Amino acid sequence: MTCICPSLSFPVHGDKENSSFFNEYLIRLLEERDCLGLSSLIQQIDAMMLTVDPGKSIEYIEEFCLMSPYHYLVTLESESHWSHILRIDMNSPDLIVREVKHDGIRGIFRSLNEVYPIGSHRPHSRYIGEILRVNNLHEVVKLQQGRGFCFFSQDEIRKLELPGNLAISKPSPYTHNIVAYIEREPDEARVYALGVSSINTDARAACDRAKNRQQELGIAELILPVDHLATRIYSQNREVAILEWLSLSSYYYWGSFDIIDQNSSTNVTKSIHYPEELQSPAKVFTANNTPYFVNHFKIFPSPTENFVCNYGPRLHHLALAVKDGDQNGIENIEYVVRAIQEQGKSFLLDVIGSKNEGLKQIFSSASEHSSLIIEYVQRFGGFLGFFNKDNIAELTHAAGIQEELIRIQTEVKKADKV
Repeated sequence: MTCICPSLSFPVHGDKENSSFFNEYLIRLLEERDCLGLSSLIQQIDAMMLTVDPGKSIEYIEEFCLMSPYHYLVTLESESHWSHILRIDMNSPDLIVREVKHDGIRGIFRSLNEVYPIGSHRPHSRYIGEILRVNNLHEVVKLQQGRGFCFFSQDEIRKLELPGNLAISKPSPYTHNIVAYIEREPDEARVYALGVSSINTDARAACDRAKNRQQELGIAELILPVDHLATRIYSQNREVAILEWLSLSSYYYWGSFDIIDQNSSTNVTKSIHYPEELQSPAKVFTANNTPYFVNHFKIFPSPTENFVCNYGPRLHHLALAVKDGDQNGIENIEYVVRAIQEQGKSFLLDVIGSKNEGLKQIFSSASEHSSLIIEYVQRFGGFLGFFNKDNIAELTHAAGIQEELIRIQTEVKKADKV
């Protein structure tokens, strides 16, 4: 019987030329995934996980709840971590904000920071990865292990103080992120088996302040759930990182575009089950076209690879959608950004794009607590493309300028200590 392969039924967009290796294994891996039943077993991104340095989670919760639709839900306390659960609703992924209780705690996620000059400056601050909902956890893990993927043992998960009801892959050599699976029926509550559950009064108060401020500013209904997650990786790992993610998820390859002005490419994957990114965010991979050590020969720009050299491969930004429309003639994205700027949050550039082009976008400055940039994106009137190449070039350039300033500031601080 011939296997039906829905993962290969989507059109591919873009102008980036991929290798024959990528083109061959894209087909083979997605055909295998579909025929094994993994594409049906693996569903949406159910949650995202990040960790912050000691003493920073409450400040980050207030910052993030002001800038997003997320609300504080509950705190799970284990021996050396607090894990704060933030939620919008059951149709959008949760955010798990983990905080180590003291700076002396070691672990695999800290070690992924420590070999990079800026990453080591905030050793616990990093995005960890996604949790994907599955229909049959045992079957998914068995099939993925048969394809060569490695998972933490239950004892290792306990030592890492991550939820015991997850199956968690070893960190990717290409993105340094993990992928976790949780078994849950669509109508079941999300439960994370970890530690003692309680309401943290400081976290709840921080969220309440942020939500009250959103209401006062008139932006509470304008900011929508996560649109996409963008990871930066080394140039040589672009294709394998995409193929690895597609093998672990039920996403398909939407396409790749060259951003020539910034010597990089933007590569997009989307869920085969959820056409609306707000239910399961798109996963974007950005990489240089040429490696950093040859760029001086032609004086190529290198903002993407410079970021990776300084921070390590990791999530660069989390993009939130903005409701289409305007407020008394001011487009919603402009209205939201102005309101948040008035609260002291800075942005890397002005809002770029236009209604005629189909979308507008902007990057915030990187959070001092999570190191993540927040992007806002407003698409107008059913815009069919995912992004605008000129916009991406401007955003990449602006982020590169900030990252260079952070690098210089970090070096100065280290020199002062000496």
